[in-house]
Amino acid sequence: MTPIPLRRGMPVVALGGVTLVIVTLGAPFVGSTGLHLARVFTRTVPFADNVDAQIFFVARLPRTLAGACVGALFASAGVVFQGLLRNPLATPFTLGVSTGAALGAVLAITFNLSIAFLGISAVPIAAFAGSLMAVGIVYALAQARHRGLSTTVLLLAGVTMNAFFSAMILFVQYFASFADTYRTLRWLMGDLDIASYQPILAAVPTMAVAFGVFAWLARPLNLLSLGPDSAESRGLDVARAQRAAFFSASLATGAAVSIGGPIGFVGIIIPHLVRLLVGPDHRLVLPASALFGAAFLVGCDLVARTILAPVELPVGIITALIGGPFFLWLLIRKP
Repeated sequence: MTPIPLRRGMPVVALGGVTLVIVTLGAPFVGSTGLHLARVFTRTVPFADNVDAQIFFVARLPRTLAGACVGALFASAGVVFQGLLRNPLATPFTLGVSTGAALGAVLAITFNLSIAFLGISAVPIAAFAGSLMAVGIVYALAQARHRGLSTTVLLLAGVTMNAFFSAMILFVQYFASFADTYRTLRWLMGDLDIASYQPILAAVPTMAVAFGVFAWLARPLNLLSLGPDSAESRGLDVARAQRAAFFSASLATGAAVSIGGPIGFVGIIIPHLVRLLVGPDHRLVLPASALFGAAFLVGCDLVARTILAPVELPVGIITALIGGPFFLWLLIRKP
């Protein structure tokens, strides 16, 4: 793919920002129950008696913000993993980080863990802890027989641990009660049905670190796309860049899964669509993917909670219905 000048790609990034603002502002007002703008923000009615304000600030706004955060994290992590592994079909799920997070959440649900921190329930805490465990194991395996970080071994270790964690999830589910199995299944579908801001606020530090590293990674990822030898000949510390990419993308994935569960396909749909618009330059692909990913997931969640209203579908179903055909198109399209 031929790179386009940076200035010509900036309007696409701006379009992503405008789209995100419009979708984020509009989504909380759409649902099975209509809201009156004046009643939502009025101060003449106590909040305890203001149903419109409660629906907006308690039910819909946290969900919209969660969708924006999770979408941006998954899409950005997808870009970084694809650049790190030099594989256009790599996703945030490829290296087993999300499956490790899922195992942590399944254990918390099945054993009814009652731990909580800053008002956050045990499930997101266990999910994030599971993602960190997966990151540590995969990284240790990738460096076990290499002085540097071998992306080939990293990919093989990730795929292996992905399969192992999936088997462990099935093993735990086999001994779970029907109620816990149902809760586990709903969580594994990916859902943004949160009713507080605590999970989002808890993920903010991790998000800040991840996006800060992503901003630095734009140029190193461009160089890594030429190959490790070419990148090193141009002055890049390849091992440092690879470690930064792996850990930042893994942190982003863990934070996203802890909020919304393992929502699939966002990390592969959005990066590829963005590359079709702006080319392969990561200075454009990373910010545009974050913005469009956030807007995309908020839009998918809007569809999930309105298409069969008053029944609300898990947003992971909608992303899978869109992402499955898109993934097949990627496989058969002409280069």
